[in-house]
Amino acid sequence: MRVIKATELGFCMGVRRAVDMMEDAAGELGPITSLGSTVHNPQVVDRLRDRGVEVIATIEAIDERPVAITAHGVGPKVLDELRTRGARIVDTTCPIVTRAQQWAKKLTDEGFGVIVFGDPNHKEVRGILGWSNGKVVTMKSADDLDAPLPDWMPSRVGVLSQTTETEGHFAAFVQKLLTTHMERISELRVINTLCNATSSQQAATHDLAQGVDLMIVVGGRESANTRHLAEVAREQGVETYHVESAGEIEAAWLAGRDSVGVAAGASTPDAVIDEVVERLYALAPA
Repeated sequence: MRVIKATELGFCMGVRRAVDMMEDAAGELGPITSLGSTVHNPQVVDRLRDRGVEVIATIEAIDERPVAITAHGVGPKVLDELRTRGARIVDTTCPIVTRAQQWAKKLTDEGFGVIVFGDPNHKEVRGILGWSNGKVVTMKSADDLDAPLPDWMPSRVGVLSQTTETEGHFAAFVQKLLTTHMERISELRVINTLCNATSSQQAATHDLAQGVDLMIVVGGRESANTRHLAEVAREQGVETYHVESAGEIEAAWLAGRDSVGVAAGASTPDAVIDEVVERLYALAPA
């Protein structure tokens, strides 16, 4: 049985940058806190905890330790509240997420109504919404466009995406917006806020899934980009399992398989990917 890794997988620039910044801050300043999970990967969170980074859920839980903003970013009200409380801030927001925040602010400042394509409950999306200064709405899928646009939506419309969405889903969303609501729109600005690294991982997963008998996608279950990788693989018609660790892989999955593809989300460490590959070979049918 062959095990083939996607050509693009694992830690992206934004996650690696955030982890390095938090480790450096804990090394220089002593123990720090992280406002929410650093990234949506339990192994990375455990590693950082061992190095002095404790996750807290709310601003009310801060103490004298510095507070790290995660790669997902936050809205300006959160930053203002931290400063009011005198917190020392370590801002590890991914630069690509910062760009999406800036576009949300710019478009709403210019009078556009903004549609953010993404999960309204995701931390990144909540932060992007926080930077908007006007009329903004979140839509999770193209199906949301079956309903009329909100009455308050101006005729000048800007569209952004959660950075971890797939290119295909975002393109389909924009196309449906045009075909179903053209009469409401006098000007449309589509800003490509997708993460290039995430898009490259999705393309690599797409290509790999077409040539294997089984796909294993590795990453945290709360990780949006990892879930999207699993969706991409399943859309190619191949049986796909999303696992957080090598221990979840079952020998029965490998019965009759000649080739297994491995993809991994942008917050998945190299060591975890290596453990998955090793277990696949260990469980491979004789």
